[in-house]
Amino acid sequence: MKETQENIPLAIATVILGIVVGFSSLVLSAILDLTEHYFLNFNETNKIPVNISIFPIHRFASVLIGGIIATIIWYFLQRHYHPVSIKNALNGKEMPLRKTFIHVVTQIFFVGTGNSIGRELAPREAGAAIAQKWSRTLDSYRWLHLNGEDKRLLIAAAAGAGFAGVYIAPITGTVFCLEILYRRINARSVSVSLIMSVIATMIGSILKGFEPYYIVGSRDFSLLSVPLAIVLGLILGITGTWFKQGVKAASSKRATGKNIFWQLPLLSFAAGAIAAFYPQIMGNGRGLAQLAMNTTTVNSQVLGALLFGLVAKVVVTLFTIKCGGYGGTLTPSIAAGAVIGASLFLAASQQAPLMALFMLFEVCHLNFTAFLPLGIGVAISIGVSKWLQEAKASTK
Repeated sequence: MKETQENIPLAIATVILGIVVGFSSLVLSAILDLTEHYFLNFNETNKIPVNISIFPIHRFASVLIGGIIATIIWYFLQRHYHPVSIKNALNGKEMPLRKTFIHVVTQIFFVGTGNSIGRELAPREAGAAIAQKWSRTLDSYRWLHLNGEDKRLLIAAAAGAGFAGVYIAPITGTVFCLEILYRRINARSVSVSLIMSVIATMIGSILKGFEPYYIVGSRDFSLLSVPLAIVLGLILGITGTWFKQGVKAASSKRATGKNIFWQLPLLSFAAGAIAAFYPQIMGNGRGLAQLAMNTTTVNSQVLGALLFGLVAKVVVTLFTIKCGGYGGTLTPSIAAGAVIGASLFLAASQQAPLMALFMLFEVCHLNFTAFLPLGIGVAISIGVSKWLQEAKASTK
């Protein structure tokens, strides 16, 4: 009887939050589209991830103006408020709904104008804030009351559903909840997170459809790709860990006071200058990732262009965080590689091998032949990353 009493409010919350978070993700996707339309004169698709047809000065101006506007909003927002992370919300810290949504929309606007950061943090934070508000509001209703553990599960599941609704990736949203946030896998947590992510995906698809986020085609991955995956696993396990450590260092020194007024606009000026002649660096890195995935001819000029994009994307993203910007690092991690390389770098930078594996399958619509090289490469990458972190900890 007690179990039934606990399951009913959880089931109701799962369905309602799946719908609400799904529409939240849909609205954020629409805001991104509108921002790109008015600032960069294009509608982003997997075939046109960045607008390379406008004048370079247009791209520069968009990134700079977007950075200045975001700077002003973030400065005044943070005078009496510091953005609450999802992990802190899981530990009971309140995410004020109104201020969180201002923060979330600013992130989307910042990315939409072409500034270099991931867009995926915003829908996750929106989902977590909505779930927390739901749980706290209904505490006074006995029949809808949730225990502390179920509240934590709902916040984690709603964050994953927010991601799923934007990227049309229900399995990734589920695994993100279970592997990174909630970190408990049982029938209850799997059911809640999967149902919520599926509902959010269905609603998000009203605007985005079910097209792959990145185009890689339906090509098969042969056994010859396995040795490459092993080598890349070793290399990207190291570089992905460095990126993770860089993000942590940049976040700990992020500008939040008056110094944001010169640091973030200066960063946007530099990012805009690069975007003027290398547009693929803009936004969350979709353009850079697609450029790498489309590359079929390998020569010194092509490798030089891709290497420049990789270094520039990583450096500008880290300095964006350091200079006061907010956003995700998951999709910029994908931009640091392409298909096999992307999942391996992502596994190390996010410390989430299963999420890295399933995300590439969902956003690229890969066929089953990719499981072998990706699985081996991800396993090696996360193994190398864990070894590096343990070795560093033992020397302290």
